[in-house]
Amino acid sequence: MRAMSTAHRPAAAFFTLLGAAALLAVASPAALAQSAPPAGAKPPVRVATAATGAKQANQRSTARAGALARDTVEQVNAAQLDVAGRVLTGAADCEFKQTVMIEPLQAHAGHFHVRHGKKRYTMVPQETTTGAVRLEDRKAGVVWLQIPAKSMLMNSRIGQRMVDNCTHAEQRASVGAVEQATGIGIVPQAAPASAAQ
Repeated sequence: MRAMSTAHRPAAAFFTLLGAAALLAVASPAALAQSAPPAGAKPPVRVATAATGAKQANQRSTARAGALARDTVEQVNAAQLDVAGRVLTGAADCEFKQTVMIEPLQAHAGHFHVRHGKKRYTMVPQETTTGAVRLEDRKAGVVWLQIPAKSMLMNSRIGQRMVDNCTHAEQRASVGAVEQATGIGIVPQAAPASAAQ
């Protein structure tokens, strides 16, 4: 009896597995018909997830770009805009046949690109007590100073001139007018009143 029951155990296990496989075979076509997408169709869940992920990545990128733009573009107040109106733009001829180019940024009022050689600085006006025009790129530590007779580009961190004796056409005309009015700088004095009698 024991030998017989031991012999029947593998057979019982086989029939149990066979029954489970038959149940899966019967249930599988229905389950597959419900869960499988039509032929050639993409799973909608994956498409929605990819689209949502791309949209979120785009929103994050736009937010970072906006933050960078706010950090990069310095805010300019009304007094600085007044100074910006006095900035001479275009090419300035400097010592040793160098040139500095000053160009206003159309997209950002009061901002200027100042180019010297291969370097380009984004500058904004700063108020001064002397009335001189001062443009500054604080990140680079570079300043453009403009007075009636000339302009200069300076490294403000070390207090050294990068290029000097720069003049725009308006400055040259102003200096020429002063020289014509005063001659060579010697102004004749009026004769004393007693000598005239």
